[in-house]
Amino acid sequence: MSEPLTIVHARTLTLDDARPEVQAVLIGAGRVLATGSREEMCDLAPRAAVQDHRDLLLTPGLADAHIHLVSYGFSLSQLSLHGVQSLQEVLARVAARTAALPAGSWIRGGGFLMAELGLTEYPTAAMLDEVSPHHPVLLYSRDLHMAWANSAALRAAGVSDHTPDPEGGRVVQPLGTLLETAIELVARALPAPSEAEYLAAAKAGADDLAARGYVSAHTMGFEAAEAPRALQTLAARGELPLRVWACLPHERLDQARSLGLAMNPGGLFQWGGVKFFADGALGSRTAWLHAPGFADGSGTGIPLDPPELIRERGLEAIALGLTPVTHAIGDRANTEVLNVYDDLRASAQARGIRLRIEHTQHLRTEDIARFRGLTASVQPIHLQADAPMIRALMPHLEARSYAFRSLQEAGAILAFGSDAPVAPPVPQANFAAAITRVGDDGQALAPSEAMTELEVLWAHTRGPALAAGWDDEGIIRPGARAAFTLWDRLGGQAQALVL
Repeated sequence: MSEPLTIVHARTLTLDDARPEVQAVLIGAGRVLATGSREEMCDLAPRAAVQDHRDLLLTPGLADAHIHLVSYGFSLSQLSLHGVQSLQEVLARVAARTAALPAGSWIRGGGFLMAELGLTEYPTAAMLDEVSPHHPVLLYSRDLHMAWANSAALRAAGVSDHTPDPEGGRVVQPLGTLLETAIELVARALPAPSEAEYLAAAKAGADDLAARGYVSAHTMGFEAAEAPRALQTLAARGELPLRVWACLPHERLDQARSLGLAMNPGGLFQWGGVKFFADGALGSRTAWLHAPGFADGSGTGIPLDPPELIRERGLEAIALGLTPVTHAIGDRANTEVLNVYDDLRASAQARGIRLRIEHTQHLRTEDIARFRGLTASVQPIHLQADAPMIRALMPHLEARSYAFRSLQEAGAILAFGSDAPVAPPVPQANFAAAITRVGDDGQALAPSEAMTELEVLWAHTRGPALAAGWDDEGIIRPGARAAFTLWDRLGGQAQALVL
């Protein structure tokens, strides 16, 4: 018996230069077979079922090019501090969660920004102790590069005034704040989730994305090994509603080599990248900056993975057919990663691999042209909260922060994502931020870097597909994956349509 055919009738933006807009798409066996008018498609397949969405807009399916997918799934049931505007509001939410749990139960949450809490100094354990003396509390900043713990959590982890700073991190005094690698000193004391809990979180995160209109995601390597394993299990069971391109931390590269791990295109889950961290983040004052550094005198940030390590292990990743994927937020971090990538380009090109930099938030003018041919994986939604901090902490970099148009004109492939759970995976917010450039303070940040609606659509669909090496996604043309997003209007309400 032949596969059933379907015609989707809708105004369709294909992102295919040969036929940029059509009225209908013919689909069979999960692939686009033809595009054109409804009449043309009905002539080709007179017995095909017709889905009539003439009042909606059909586009290639949305992709989130930077998400911590299973961590996002876990975050959906944790204490949310997104949007809190005062220390008192944080304490009230912690107190409410404490009242609902037996003594000794851990309280985990995140999403706060120091600037939004009105704090100029790092928060302390004593602040949390006021409302939670008997429940260990660990709260992550929105960027995940800082954590805030109470005394019960510090005791459970064995962290004291005499605990030395780990390499690449800092235990802030007075106790309570942990920066970068120091977070793990307390995080390792958290009860380990069970396999069933990992599976439930993976399903929750993937289902939430699909409900928002996404058809694929690039999940980053800042998670336990159980996280991608849960996604693989869902894929094997036929329960994964997204196509997933996954990164593993560079620390696991030796295991990948011994297991013969390489790219496995074609399935709903594939290993694609190896993740590095060149620096921290803006909100935690750990982004790596060129002099003069942060305007408040807090320094030039914290470099993390050394350039020599990224160069050496990047070559090993490329030899396995995997993409080096490097987190770089500060202008110095981006310079250093670009220097490394100059040494990796020839090897990457020989394997058909496009090198990636994640976030690419703050740049020197002279570095922008060096992004030609690279993937700039960026998250416009971060601009909204970051804009006031950029003006206060690094005014000398304001004109080249979130430099989307300059990167695009330099020949970079823009791939948009959310960084969830750092920010919610709301595509409408990415459209608004990239088009208007307006921050939470109501002022536009570097308005000359604004993009058009169609450019944002491309960066949220075709850009991530090219970054992952998927020529069959992010475009509507014969042979492409039948994975679409339906909109009431571009940048408005969205729903996924996968056939």
